[in-house]
Amino acid sequence: MFLGCQSIVASFNNELELAAIFIGIAAVLDFFDGFVARALNATGELGKQLDSLADVVSFGVAPGFIFYMLNNSCFGNEGFCINTYLPFLIPIFSALRLAKFNIDTRQSNSFIGLPTPANAIFIASIPFIISNDLWNVAWFFQNEWFLKIFPFVSAYLLVAELPLFALKFKNLTWKENQIRFVFILLAILSLLVFQYLGIAISIVIYILLSVYNNYNTSKTT
Repeated sequence: MFLGCQSIVASFNNELELAAIFIGIAAVLDFFDGFVARALNATGELGKQLDSLADVVSFGVAPGFIFYMLNNSCFGNEGFCINTYLPFLIPIFSALRLAKFNIDTRQSNSFIGLPTPANAIFIASIPFIISNDLWNVAWFFQNEWFLKIFPFVSAYLLVAELPLFALKFKNLTWKENQIRFVFILLAILSLLVFQYLGIAISIVIYILLSVYNNYNTSKTT
């Protein structure tokens, strides 16, 4: 939660890459906090609720403000500008997604809807993609239509009835973790080839692999 607050401050100072770094650190800590809690025998309902509250700030409000600052075409505009309000769909639907997660018993080993850290990481990659435009795609992320449409896409994916696999390994066998190993390999390749753009591509790959996995599972059953 502290890192999420620091990210918001950095966004207001127009230091969007620093804001993105704070979100990245928060994501790493969020991945390991469960392991630490279990190792210290400090699990409980309070921790579960605090985890979600911290996630609302770090992976909902903080990326929402990064996206808000990307909409600088509205700054200084005295009239109504819809782009000023659309970014706040991200924290609103992140909060809804996290509340649903806490009461949904189906999400113990997988996710229903895009996890808030994945959504936040995609948004956090945008400032780096724009400032390190090796593949000449900055125009896409700065395009007015992208800035208008993405908050709706993000909001939908967060609460969609779309099963997505979790990066939780009960063992290291290929049979039970095939989809996870494939994702990790493709994510590493994306990062090596596309660098910062590879972060955003990895999130897209995660969604597409989940859709493919769901289709494959439905065929076999």
